[in-house]
This record gives sequence, structure tokens and C-alpha cells, in this order.
Amino acid sequence: MVGPNGSGKSTLVRTLLGLLQPSDGRVRVLGKPPRQVNPDLIGYVPQIKTLDRTFPALAVELVLAGLRHRWPWRLSTADRERAMEGLSLVGASHLADRPLAQLSGGELQRVYLARCLIRRPSLLVLDEPATGVDPRGAADLYELLERHQQEHDGTVAMVTHDWEAARYHASHVLVLNCTQIAFGHPPEIMTDERLSAAFGHAGHPHSGFQSLDA
Repeated sequence: MVGPNGSGKSTLVRTLLGLLQPSDGRVRVLGKPPRQVNPDLIGYVPQIKTLDRTFPALAVELVLAGLRHRWPWRLSTADRERAMEGLSLVGASHLADRPLAQLSGGELQRVYLARCLIRRPSLLVLDEPATGVDPRGAADLYELLERHQQEHDGTVAMVTHDWEAARYHASHVLVLNCTQIAFGHPPEIMTDERLSAAFGHAGHPHSGFQSLDA
């Protein structure tokens, strides 16, 4: 999902998660109304992490909280093994005993992903997953997501401002600006005309994006 600020991306995500009811039409997630879907089948990584980074907690505890749906004040050996399994999925086993306050943006994003992936969700919803992550870390992130898709036949729904990420990593792109501008395979719908209709300009000022029509 790509579009300018205020275009409806966050509203769509909240609707997919069952936090909002659509004012018109209907929404189905995994074949059901969002509020009827088993929460364990949906993983969500928000752009803005509301957890206080100064909270005296370890990465392994944050991961396990995603499995328990509550904070794990005590970790058994079995609990730790499950959490380590999740961290291993994202190549972050070495961060297990690191305090949250000492994690970089990219490291924290990996821990949040591990928190979701530990449940093996059928749908993973990501809001600007590369925010605060350096280019190398972003490349690793997209590679990790593609591996998750291949190994678990999972679906990833991602909000991004990075047109190049959408162009090269997504199978389908929804271009929004308070209404659907276009939806389909990236090479077919990410044209100068449609991107200009959504953003008011073509070309990405931050990533060196060049016209796909050129």
C-alpha cells in the first residue's frame, strides 16, 4: 500500500485488524470479517512502537509477550526456547538478552518481527517496516519477509513510502489517495501518471526513484 500522508493507509490497516468497521462495503480477512479471525493468525508490526524504550525489559521477553498476549514476568526454560526460536527466524538470536533501550532501530524492528512470527501468522501486516532502518538493514528485512512467504506460504500486507521497495518486492501494489488510484502488478500500475495522481509528482525524492515509464 503506497500513498501520501492522509491517503487512508492507516485507516485501511486498522480496518484489516478489526479495529475499525468500514463505513461502506465489506472487508474479509482470511475469508472472514476481521473481528471473527483468530488473532493468532494475524501478525502486526506498527510503525510507531508505543512501548517505553526505558522499560527494563529484554528482547527475549518482548518476543514471548507476543505468544502469551501478556507480559511474561517469569520465563521457564520452555518459554525461552520458544522465544529463541522466534528470534532465530529473523537472525536476531544474539539480541535475546539485550535490554530494549540498547537496541538500534533495525534491531528493534527484528525483535518486533520475531514477536509476530513466533505464532506463524497467515497474514503479516506491516506499517512502514523500514522506518529507522539503514539501507543494509532494510535489504535484510525484505529478504527475511520473502523467506517467510516462501517457507510458510504467508501473506504480507505492507504500508510503505518507499516506491522502490514496492516496485521490486511486492507482487501487488495498491496506490491510494483517499480513493483507489490503481491496484495490480507493480510494473503495470506504478506509472508516472498514477503516481502523480496520488502524490502530486512522480519520482521519489529520497531513494533516487526514476520513472518506471522511462
